[in-house]
Amino acid sequence: MVKVNCEKLKAKGILIDLDGTIVDSRQAYLEAVKTALSAVGKKTVDISVVTEIPKRIEQNLPINDLLEGVNTRKFLDAYFKAWYQASSQKAKPMPNIDETLNKLAQKAKLALITMRHVPRIDIIKQLERFGVAKYFQIVVTGMDVERQKPSPEGLLKCTEELHVREGECIVVGDSVLDIRLGKGAGAKTVAVLSGIYSLDELKNEKPDMILEDLSKLANCLE
Repeated sequence: MVKVNCEKLKAKGILIDLDGTIVDSRQAYLEAVKTALSAVGKKTVDISVVTEIPKRIEQNLPINDLLEGVNTRKFLDAYFKAWYQASSQKAKPMPNIDETLNKLAQKAKLALITMRHVPRIDIIKQLERFGVAKYFQIVVTGMDVERQKPSPEGLLKCTEELHVREGECIVVGDSVLDIRLGKGAGAKTVAVLSGIYSLDELKNEKPDMILEDLSKLANCLE
């Protein structure tokens, strides 16, 4: 287990990311990149760009240097279409996710907040397939907000629904944006290493805690 700060955290609400935290989406990222590269005439995939591309996209960073000789706009059009299809079909629940969320739900109110730009019902249906929708009192997607993470807009929707204050919450996710979101809103932050970001990338954001995966969180709560 990897932890930064072993103190117990206290929370009334836990706001949890989806991809890389509740579900393993690495196969979906691979499928999206392969499909998009094929659409722009590239037959081979450099594995190193498979996770770098989504990291840059969510942080609004340029990807031109990763796609030499490729029409970036055409690539992105194909990528997003392929990603939304693959994430709904290829993403798999993290091991023992039902048991994990059951334990967390006994300690705090749970909300899910994702950047996927899809209707909320699509995410709920996916959670229902995995048997875990029952644990979340609210689901917020990219279509529910005008400004994406790290804007606090989605977080504030969650805290209002959960009837808790931002400072009484923990934001959990695998992305640097999850940590920036929580810190910017005054919430506690927990980074997990089950997604596409490295330990060093997450350490740079100075979260309150870094864990291998979500299953370790229950033991770190009061």
